[in-house]
Amino acid sequence: MIDTSDFRNGLHIIQDNDIFTIVEFQHVKPGKGGAFVRTKLKNLRTGATVDKTFRAGERMEQAIVEKKPMQYLYSQDDEYVFMDMETFDQMTVPGSLIGAQVKYLKENSEVSAVSHDGAIIGVDMPFFVELEVTETDPGVRGDTASGGSKPATLETGAVVQVPFFINIGDKIKVDIRSDSYLERVR
Repeated sequence: MIDTSDFRNGLHIIQDNDIFTIVEFQHVKPGKGGAFVRTKLKNLRTGATVDKTFRAGERMEQAIVEKKPMQYLYSQDDEYVFMDMETFDQMTVPGSLIGAQVKYLKENSEVSAVSHDGAIIGVDMPFFVELEVTETDPGVRGDTASGGSKPATLETGAVVQVPFFINIGDKIKVDIRSDSYLERVR
């Protein structure tokens, strides 16, 4: 058991029968009344972020989570198959545990599986991925001056906005947290 004085960013706690990560916290001691701790918590199962206030000294259970490198192999319906990089065991993970970032999963890419009590509760992908553009409108000479953008479909099926000079076959770097184009990769 831990209490609010043990809080730090990245700590995992069990609250309301769910596992949360502390994204940020702030101890507040008002002039009148008892001290409290304001937190922003991220639900590891759903990815949702919630604000929660705890009384100073309130106790809760710490969640012990493990991160293990895994390789994405293939998908079947809404299930995704990963291979443990050490033991070569294969595990099937439902798409709901991966979340919105599933659209950037490329075969043979390496991810980090998050598990609690031996069960996978989520998958952490790298923040940046390099993917090839498979479909986009051709760039028209002179369009680059306007600084606009156009939609491009990537090899995984994800669609992001890219500058006009990006063409089919170009490799680009994408920030999966904001679904945004970063740069062309040579």
